[in-house]
Amino acid sequence: MKEVTLRQAKAEDLDALVSFNQAMAQETEGKRLDPTTLRQGVNGLLTHPEYGFYLVAEQEGEIRGSLAVTFEWSDWRNALFWWIQSVYVSPSARRQGIYAGLYNRVQLLAKEQGNVCGFRLYVEKDNEVAQQTYKNLGMQECQYYMYQSKD
Repeated sequence: MKEVTLRQAKAEDLDALVSFNQAMAQETEGKRLDPTTLRQGVNGLLTHPEYGFYLVAEQEGEIRGSLAVTFEWSDWRNALFWWIQSVYVSPSARRQGIYAGLYNRVQLLAKEQGNVCGFRLYVEKDNEVAQQTYKNLGMQECQYYMYQSKD
């Protein structure tokens, strides 16, 4: 496998991140996201580090994968959960360890920060490939259901 560089996303990565988010929504949920809203949302995370951050995996000068991390304060634990979101790896780069590398970097960054008590993510109920990937990396299904009031 060619060398992969993992790094925090920059403003110049906006187009790639928007494209990845659009592709992920289409692939996993059959949804076409509003391009203007999506672009503003991705840019919001890039420009507001208090909300979270994106990591990207770059190979041969091209972004091959990305994920977002957002923060949830746990008063029970007096620490943060980091939510892993917007995970996407280009189809041609899948099954090459790109997500594992990104996840390992998230773990390292959390350890450096010192106040992260765990990682959470959500996955489509039918996405068995992703579920197995997360299990292979040591994640476990939790005891909570997720509810939302608006799509």
